[in-house]
Amino acid sequence: MKFLVIGADAAGMSAASRAKRNNKNLDVTVLEKTRDVSYSACGMPYNIAVPEKAIEDLVVRQAQVFREKQGINLLTGHQVDSIDPQAKTVAGIIDTGEKFEVPYDKLLIATGGSPIVPDLPGFDLPGVLALKNLDHGRKIKAYIDDHQVKKAVIIGMGYIGLEMCESLRARSIDVAMVKPNLNFIPWMADELSGTVKEEVEANGVKLYMGHSVQKIEAATDGLSVICQDLTLDADMVIVAIGITPSSEFALQAGLETSIKKAIAVDRTLKTSDDNIYAAGDCADAYHVVTGKKTWVPLALRANRAGWAVADNVCGRHMELEGIADTAVFKVFDLEVARTGLTLKEAKQSGFDPADVVIKSRSRAHAHPGSTTIHVHLIGDKKTGCLLGAQMVGKEGVAHRINAAAVALHNQMTVERFSQADLAYAPPFGPVWDPLLTAANQLLKKM
Repeated sequence: MKFLVIGADAAGMSAASRAKRNNKNLDVTVLEKTRDVSYSACGMPYNIAVPEKAIEDLVVRQAQVFREKQGINLLTGHQVDSIDPQAKTVAGIIDTGEKFEVPYDKLLIATGGSPIVPDLPGFDLPGVLALKNLDHGRKIKAYIDDHQVKKAVIIGMGYIGLEMCESLRARSIDVAMVKPNLNFIPWMADELSGTVKEEVEANGVKLYMGHSVQKIEAATDGLSVICQDLTLDADMVIVAIGITPSSEFALQAGLETSIKKAIAVDRTLKTSDDNIYAAGDCADAYHVVTGKKTWVPLALRANRAGWAVADNVCGRHMELEGIADTAVFKVFDLEVARTGLTLKEAKQSGFDPADVVIKSRSRAHAHPGSTTIHVHLIGDKKTGCLLGAQMVGKEGVAHRINAAAVALHNQMTVERFSQADLAYAPPFGPVWDPLLTAANQLLKKM
């Protein structure tokens, strides 16, 4: 059987490697449009912060290792242009200019996501850069060095934008951030969002909310980001508005799509074509709280989905339960985390939500070094179930959020969660863990 994979990062290489482990005689071919495979995209902002670190340090496994040690026919520089589900072939062009066509019995689309770049004047100028793949990171590092960047504007204030503002400040680059939304982190409770905002501004970053970028112009000494009532000067502009599923040729092939045009898959990762699977940032998923389709680009989901595809291709039936939209990121000295639904999402999904925001401590009150932890917990008045959690603090947040994520995967009620036997020691938290304190307070509103 010929198993063909399009895309050689998290989902694609996880699937290819596991498929060969499951069946060493399986014919596995992977097509990758770039020359980079199997790398830690999430580590790019931290790598960019350190000039002496090569971007190649983020490569987990070299292409040659997959070829020689695992017997995977990994073809880099192969850009796929079309899929023919009837003929069961994939066609495209090699970066040397030659055309190619590859047959398959089973196909996995693992093309990931693409950065959103507005179709506005000046967004194609030199020095206007996005960050999604390794080559993007390579170009950003080179541009900073080659142009001695001192001022940068980041368009957007999401995960990548906030991580990049810290990265650039670590290199003594002045940073301004701009976006049209008036709210700093719109999905987060105001008290928590305000804490993050204060941290960002305390580190010298200028924030401009409520300003829509109309164009970018080349200036005598760099670039000008122009809004209707604001102009920001920069040596470099980072576009961090978000990403969108890379599903273009899947759409052309007639495959069904769902939220934000992500490729629609069932719990086995199969698409609307029985011989085609999709996994990673290009595909949708089920949300464990709502049971409905969602699209959230997550690294763990991509790797896990790749494994599931390999098992199903090799005849080992595997279904994935779904995701809870668990995420964590670092902003200077703060850890910011979430899992499950926000208050707005809970209302939109038909729940009758109650919520509470509490302040607690990262360590026992008398233990040195204790800092504030903010917790926002959301539950459903009708069923009593926990719906979501958000946390912000200088320590004890990144891994503590996992307790709430596990509770969501098990459809726990807030009352049951409040009885969880969580670990206690003074260096790691108070007797009543911040999550338990929040759960006890939320019960009063249920």
